Amino acid sequence: MALRVVQWATGGVGVAAIKGVLEHPELELAGCWVHSAAKAGRDVGELIGTGPLGVTATDSIDEILALDADAVVYSPLIANPEEVIALLRSGKNVVTPVGWLYPSERSGAPLREAALAGNATLHGTGIAPGGISEKFPLMLSAMATGVTFVRAEEFSDLRTYEAPDVLRHVMGFGETPDKALTGPMQKMLDAGFIQAVRMCVDQLGFHADPRVRATQEIAVATATIDSPMGPIEPGQVAGRKFHWEALVDGEPVVRVTVNWLMGEEHLDPAWSFGPAGQRYEMEVRGNPDFTVSVTGFQSEVGGEGPEYGVVGTAAHCVNSVPAVCAAPPGIATYLDLPLISGRAAPGL
Repeated sequence: MALRVVQWATGGVGVAAIKGVLEHPELELAGCWVHSAAKAGRDVGELIGTGPLGVTATDSIDEILALDADAVVYSPLIANPEEVIALLRSGKNVVTPVGWLYPSERSGAPLREAALAGNATLHGTGIAPGGISEKFPLMLSAMATGVTFVRAEEFSDLRTYEAPDVLRHVMGFGETPDKALTGPMQKMLDAGFIQAVRMCVDQLGFHADPRVRATQEIAVATATIDSPMGPIEPGQVAGRKFHWEALVDGEPVVRVTVNWLMGEEHLDPAWSFGPAGQRYEMEVRGNPDFTVSVTGFQSEVGGEGPEYGVVGTAAHCVNSVPAVCAAPPGIATYLDLPLISGRAAPGL
């Protein structure tokens, strides 16, 4: 019998996750929670642009908790631990791209307690963090001995990111440098990326300092730049870099970096993606040294189709559901689960 899956929230990841569930031979869409009252009561197929699916969206948490379902793909913009605790206590496994990749004993304790009470499992996943930042570098490190350094880095042009309010008010683009540097983005990113770095440190066995060093840099526009949030004027923030590093004797042994630029022109400093363009890049230094570059997840400016990094994030969640449902109750990280792969398209 197919595993019954609830989708929590219908933003970009949520819509892609629903479509992924419909394509997965082991899964069945059982329900959908929506934040907006305007979406509640509508057929989920209408919300995602397909034909009717026979599943009605609801904005009632109680209805979701009472639903007969095996798992929830939990993908709000910002995680609410109390919601996740309630889902776990109701006996539903939770797969999420918004937290709990590698929680500490202390931070994970309430979630673990709820999972054990509900005989359910919580798994954090995604793309960056949640895949490129720790899972795949660790897998690649198996092809080297004597590892001395691991790096995971994102290079993305945010002129394809059609979320103007998030770009300005959360990510700090179009603001003054001081306002961006003191805004919420660093703290919001720290939780996931610090867990990613710590997973790499622990699994590779580095004797690193307990504190992960988090730093950020700003680039400003030198001329007007067109963007999804409107024009970015000279002196306003048009590029951001965030770094998280684990140190041994002051030297980085694990580094995760995010490069977010509004294009490669009219920036001070004159940052660029280099000749390789937009990509995710992973490096392992040891015996031997090697670098792997992954393209296809970042959309081209002016191109058609969805942002494929969002689709990849959703796919990683959806494809994890069977393994998470089969795992012992508690919190399961990548280190606790078997190999997860995609599944053949319907008809193949």
